[in-house]
Amino acid sequence: MSDRAAIDLALIGGTGLYAFPGLEDLRRQEVATRWGAPSAPIVTGVLSGKRMAFLARHGEAHTIAPHRINYRANLAALHELGARRVIGVNAVGGIRADMGPRAIVLPDQLIDYTHGRVASFCDAEGEPVLHVDFSEPYDAGLRGALLAAARAAGVPVVDGGCYGATQGPRLETSAEIARMRRDGCDLVGMTGMPEAALARELGLEYACLALVANWAAGCDPQASRISLDEIHAHLAAATARVPVIIAALPSA
Repeated sequence: MSDRAAIDLALIGGTGLYAFPGLEDLRRQEVATRWGAPSAPIVTGVLSGKRMAFLARHGEAHTIAPHRINYRANLAALHELGARRVIGVNAVGGIRADMGPRAIVLPDQLIDYTHGRVASFCDAEGEPVLHVDFSEPYDAGLRGALLAAARAAGVPVVDGGCYGATQGPRLETSAEIARMRRDGCDLVGMTGMPEAALARELGLEYACLALVANWAAGCDPQASRISLDEIHAHLAAATARVPVIIAALPSA
């Protein structure tokens, strides 16, 4: 059976997730697309009977800033390998009170604050203009399956929330986060868009696993400064639970 026919699920790893532990029968694939090269070679393998593909969004050595990621190439490469379900794992800051460090959230909405990024496959000359329905940016079926898998694995997750996508790579000011809170954002990250919209244009089932690495600026109840060492520790703890959820996810 070809990789195109066999891949059941694709995972895009964010900050702190540059390889996916537990994959067996590994194969690294360099995939060329008309949009250029993806962030890293795509690694395919098997986890709990599921044929999976893994891509490190920032590159395997975290060398690509959020605004310089070739999101079109990343999604197109996974699509060309035959993936139809894609999970984006995103490191985020928590705004809402129940989304503190180490929480895992399955957002159901987003607001895009990014600028200057290539945000559509339609931007290329000769491509048809697609006005995709994006009222519900994450696939309800895949979100539901992830929620059920997390519960079956005994991993607490927060169901729902609004992801605010900012430009990065700097963290946000307290005033920016206060505005985002007024807008209805519960989380803040830098890579949620245009990834989700591009997945929709390709007809992929796409959902986000948001891993809270820190309180967003001005949201820490202890009013402490954001520490990069603490961010890395919180992110490592949350990331360690991702393979458990994915292993419990049923095949499509």
